[in-house]
Amino acid sequence: MDILNKFKETVVSVLPVMAIVLLLGLTIVPMPSLVLIRFVIGGILLTVGLTIFLLGVDLGIQPMGERCGAELTKKRNLPLLLVCAFAIGFIVTAAEPDIQVFANQVKNIFQFVNKSVVTFVIAGGVGVFIVIGLARTVLNLSIKWILFIAYTILFVFAFIAPNSFIGIAFDSGGATTGPMTVPFIMALGLGVSAVRSDNDNSFGLTGICSIGPILAVLLYGIYLKSSGTFDSDAAKQIADSASQIDSASLSFIAQIFVPIKEIFSHTIMEALKSIAPLFGLFVVFQITLLKMTMRQVLRLIIGFIYAFIGLSIFLIGVNGGFMQAGAELGQTLGNLAITKGGFFYVLLIGTGLALGAIIVCAEPAVWVLSEQVEQVSGGTIKRKALLIFLSVGTAIAIGLALWRAVAGFNLKFILVPGYAIAMILLVFCPKLFSAIAFDSGGVASGPLTSTFILSFTLGAANGQSDSFGVIALVAMMPLIAIQIMGIIFKVKQKKQSGGEK
Repeated sequence: MDILNKFKETVVSVLPVMAIVLLLGLTIVPMPSLVLIRFVIGGILLTVGLTIFLLGVDLGIQPMGERCGAELTKKRNLPLLLVCAFAIGFIVTAAEPDIQVFANQVKNIFQFVNKSVVTFVIAGGVGVFIVIGLARTVLNLSIKWILFIAYTILFVFAFIAPNSFIGIAFDSGGATTGPMTVPFIMALGLGVSAVRSDNDNSFGLTGICSIGPILAVLLYGIYLKSSGTFDSDAAKQIADSASQIDSASLSFIAQIFVPIKEIFSHTIMEALKSIAPLFGLFVVFQITLLKMTMRQVLRLIIGFIYAFIGLSIFLIGVNGGFMQAGAELGQTLGNLAITKGGFFYVLLIGTGLALGAIIVCAEPAVWVLSEQVEQVSGGTIKRKALLIFLSVGTAIAIGLALWRAVAGFNLKFILVPGYAIAMILLVFCPKLFSAIAFDSGGVASGPLTSTFILSFTLGAANGQSDSFGVIALVAMMPLIAIQIMGIIFKVKQKKQSGGEK
């Protein structure tokens, strides 16, 4: 595996975001030099960490997923496949770095929420729906009916759950599909499809899995509401740990590095807790199912070591300054938009549109999906076209999220009509494009969206309890954009076949 290519992919992901922040932070929206220096250091650590992590995914996690999916399918034992699928979905999601970051941000807003409970609720939701997704593949059930029924049930519970939990629930659906979960789930689905020799069912598993955490978190919110634990007045933003340091007693250099040093040991333990269960799963499968050679085992172990080191560096970079700068920039722009309006309102929305267009094209999981789409379709679905539609959809999503952050209207006003349009498009869109669309909704919200963009939007909303929702909108817009692309593709094919006649 060429680590240089991985590094280039990650630099392309992070560098444009850093350029926009530094441009604004040094000119129109001045930010403290201390915050900007921490941001640069955090960005470098994030880039290096994500590079090493993705290398580990390619060496260890993705091959393990493909082998598990193929071997479990060959057993021709559906109950065994589904039980193992639940365990895999639960463990991989709990190990997802985006979930660790997301659960922390939920805890910062809702002090009465337990981070571990949120993590396990989300992981359980993914586990249940990965079972549904693989059962659909094996039994060759209609993906359109699965999606329609699941989203209908989901929106029934959305109207019962506390309003402040709706954004969190829909955000969790996007946060689960990060750099660890997506490669493994996609590899598992491809492994099952390969044994069945069914390319039409190669896509859709990630999209189905994204529903599970949304439904699970909505049910958790309903439980908190019914038990009297939930109190919207108790939700408040906690000051960033870095701001609690006594600046007067530290040198400028110390102020830069102390926050990173303070979170180092905590982050290492979090990374270890994330990787260890997945490695334990690998040991169990190796003994009972995979029976790989010593050389293959050593390759996978090296992959897990890379993943652990990369995840540790990634989380240190995210928590050591990257998210803080996003929150501060968002808060400053949000305040200027509210107090002065005009130019600053346009600047806030325009920044969101630019970040959305850049980030989705740079997400590693998006590149993985687009490559697979082009391969499976035999080149008839062009990667470039897919990226253009995804870029436009994500830009609109982040623009809407920032508009809502300063305007404060209910998230349902966007989600309900948005998903209604997506469900209507299911009727007219080719099956393959619908599956790709719902997968795209998951992969579009990768590590940068779940860290920087979410912090930026929360900052713009000044940490209000109902300020979540940006990941939800990023996950929703590709469902519309890619299905519109599918309908256009269908119309063009009909015209071409009519012209040939």
